[in-house]
Amino acid sequence: MRVKDLQENEFQYFYGTYLKTLEKQDDLKSALQNGKESFKDLVFSLTDEQLKYSYGEGKWTVAEVLVHLIDSERVFQYRAFRINRNDKTPLPGFEQDDYVLESNANQRTKEDILNEYLSVRNASINLFENMSSVNLKRIGTASGMPWSVGAIGLVISGHQKHHENILNERYFS
Repeated sequence: MRVKDLQENEFQYFYGTYLKTLEKQDDLKSALQNGKESFKDLVFSLTDEQLKYSYGEGKWTVAEVLVHLIDSERVFQYRAFRINRNDKTPLPGFEQDDYVLESNANQRTKEDILNEYLSVRNASINLFENMSSVNLKRIGTASGMPWSVGAIGLVISGHQKHHENILNERYFS
């Protein structure tokens, strides 16, 4: 599945921001794999000082952004799994700021963050690579919005790329 294959009923407009960070020809599997390599490169390049840096009062630190990506991917994985299994139960949203507050991100090492990320991303890759094209088009409800399984997978990659862009623009410039 590629971004260009998505129909308007498979995701909400807000998430188009994340999808726009991906190339229209990027397929789900390569987007997840490329994101994995990009995240590893980013984390390896960070110093301990950069990990704890925040560009403003009340803004997340780099470590908190990275852990937010992990937390969000776990939530998106779960949604994709449930919808893929044809579970019709509407799935609730989550409050990202509350998750960040409870994450202890600023007490973690970059190695610890990277190891958790790799576990989560490898699970995402495994989850999506075994889905049929029919299942990727299956639509369910999460956060009160319609989602296709494939759109969720692509949003995982686009969400990461979106935050990497923010890190480069606001934290590392």
